[in-house]
Amino acid sequence: MINISKPFLPPRHEYDKYIDGIWNRNWLTNDGPLVNELELKLKEYLNLNHLLFVSNGTIALQFAIKALDLKGEIITTPFSFIATTSSIVWENCSPVFVDIDEKSYNVNPQLIEAAITKNTVAILATHVYGNPCEIDAIEQIAKKNNLKVIYDAAHCFGTKYKEKSVFAYGDISITSFHATKLFHTIEGGAVITQSPELTKKMALLRNFGFAGYEKFDGIGVNGKNSEFHAAMGLCNLKYIDDILKKRKECSEYYNNMLESLDVKKIKITRHSEFNYSYYPILFNTEQDLLKAKDELEQNKIFTRRYFYPTLSTLAYVKQYKTPVADSISMRILCLPLYYDLTNEEMDFVCRILLRSQRY
Repeated sequence: MINISKPFLPPRHEYDKYIDGIWNRNWLTNDGPLVNELELKLKEYLNLNHLLFVSNGTIALQFAIKALDLKGEIITTPFSFIATTSSIVWENCSPVFVDIDEKSYNVNPQLIEAAITKNTVAILATHVYGNPCEIDAIEQIAKKNNLKVIYDAAHCFGTKYKEKSVFAYGDISITSFHATKLFHTIEGGAVITQSPELTKKMALLRNFGFAGYEKFDGIGVNGKNSEFHAAMGLCNLKYIDDILKKRKECSEYYNNMLESLDVKKIKITRHSEFNYSYYPILFNTEQDLLKAKDELEQNKIFTRRYFYPTLSTLAYVKQYKTPVADSISMRILCLPLYYDLTNEEMDFVCRILLRSQRY
């Protein structure tokens, strides 16, 4: 069986060493030493000034919206994971969907200004599959119209734009450290900002608003993460360069093997250093996709229609016409990609795909 993804796990003895320390200290959560160490090492690795380790990427999005005190319409993408939209709705804002670029799969900045109204307060854009949005264009529009910018960078660990971590852009960027991500803490996420004031505000939000042992500063929730999750992150961070290298090698292997397959590939944004978080292929028709997916599954190869369906079709949001996103969503398929995926396994995947298109 070949799954769509498989979490990277470090050598067991390395994780056990951290667990022994947790047992000895008997400090399991509540801003423990491993959480602090992980935050520090992540900031050093990514060359960032401010980063907070939180319980997951979804709560990170909610913190971003709350910390920026957004109330009104948020322009966003219909082509992303459901949390991008549900977080907007959860925070009592209204998502306004703008269609995507047909090559990068990111929100199309040329369509953003037409969607701006007197109620628009922010742009929430996803760097799809770890491929950076047109950051310069988005931030120029935001500055011109006095809007805040949040980037959903859930897929972006290791991605760079103009030689800086993509997390460094926007008023706030968020990421996910879920087990399916190339860098993970089992469950987890982070909020990143250049603003010390916003960092302080989000630090209060993630810990019930505690500003001291018997003092509260506003409303907060429990968005903390544990020492056990931080331990996994510290272990995995040691291997991140090797993980990034291996994913690139796997993606290039797929490129070579699937050169004759009649599909389109994602166009990587200029000035970017891509992290090869996913390997999506775009079929000419949904029928072609379904045929290939069925044949792969018959051979116990599991892919994912990621992202399908489009978020603009959700029952709890206002409907918008997003024909490009709708079309791509019906035709895109992500292939298996993970650290210990072998050439032999990729050969098998590619043979099935090529055969499905011939017959």
